[in-house]
Amino acid sequence: PAALDACRDAGLKAIVDDARSSRYDWTKVDPAVVRANIESLAKEVKDHPAVYGYYLRDEPSAAMFPGLAAASDAVKEFHPGAWPYVNLFPNYAEPDQMAKPDYETYVRSFIEVCKPPVLSYDHYALYEGGRLRPTYFANLETLRRAALDHDLPFWNIVLTTCHFDYRESTPADIRFQVYTSLAYGARGIAFFTYFTPKIGNFRLGPIDQFGNETPTWAMLRDVNLQVGKLAPTLLKLKSDAVYHFGEVPVDGRAPGEDSLIRSVKGPMLVGDFTHEDGTRWALIVNKSFTESVACRPRPRVRGTTLEQVSPYTGALQPHDGERIWLAPGQGVLLRLTPPAESD
Repeated sequence: PAALDACRDAGLKAIVDDARSSRYDWTKVDPAVVRANIESLAKEVKDHPAVYGYYLRDEPSAAMFPGLAAASDAVKEFHPGAWPYVNLFPNYAEPDQMAKPDYETYVRSFIEVCKPPVLSYDHYALYEGGRLRPTYFANLETLRRAALDHDLPFWNIVLTTCHFDYRESTPADIRFQVYTSLAYGARGIAFFTYFTPKIGNFRLGPIDQFGNETPTWAMLRDVNLQVGKLAPTLLKLKSDAVYHFGEVPVDGRAPGEDSLIRSVKGPMLVGDFTHEDGTRWALIVNKSFTESVACRPRPRVRGTTLEQVSPYTGALQPHDGERIWLAPGQGVLLRLTPPAESD
């Protein structure tokens, strides 16, 4: 709570971390106690313009869900509209960590018990030597399906700070994680971490252990500014389908008979969307970490016009000329307008 004024002054909103909302043995919660504590916290901070939500727990087991539900109910009661923030395990968690036999059951149980307004999870997939964790896209698909089934937005927390055997981020790494998440319909992106932990081989977070900006800071700034230009359109889109050209990953799918894009060269990911005004859109991502690709998609409907949202201005412009090139990990958001029917 003491940091809220600084967040406000920086033009940010914050998820409040306080003992009254987060310091519990979540398997042994007294609902009356947690309700009283969160009422006290909400009275203190709910009128502050920087409050976005209240931190409850990171990576809980399913055994904690009833306790977290009591806290979530209290947040909804005493600060309507604020997010009772819980971040879920990734799909590489073990069953004994999740206290459920499989990941799908774990996510669905969380939704059923805690009734969250938003889904959030983390998945760190980029290894030294260039390897990608094989279940990265499967995790996105699980959250996408759950979010669509329950009309919820979902967030993906991706990696910026290398540690263990995760690699030092390149601009392509940052772009890849962000744009693939958006292609699967994610409505929020978070990053692990901003401040680099002072332990072990953690390094090159956006801010280092001495408080200095690292090269990662500029990478993050660049992709966040791009997303800011795409966001007004992205927030009006609903995910219809996601498919892969080239190698199809675990739990992924190739384009189907109803996909907006019939073909495109390169190792591409495509998310199909419908805008709230009924227009159709596709977000195409270059999955290569090392090679730029000329993105020349072939729409399923002949004669379809392609326009792209500029990641620098937010304006629609033709998808042609030098604009068709995608850097490694880069995505492009396209509006597809079929030819007008003749009289």
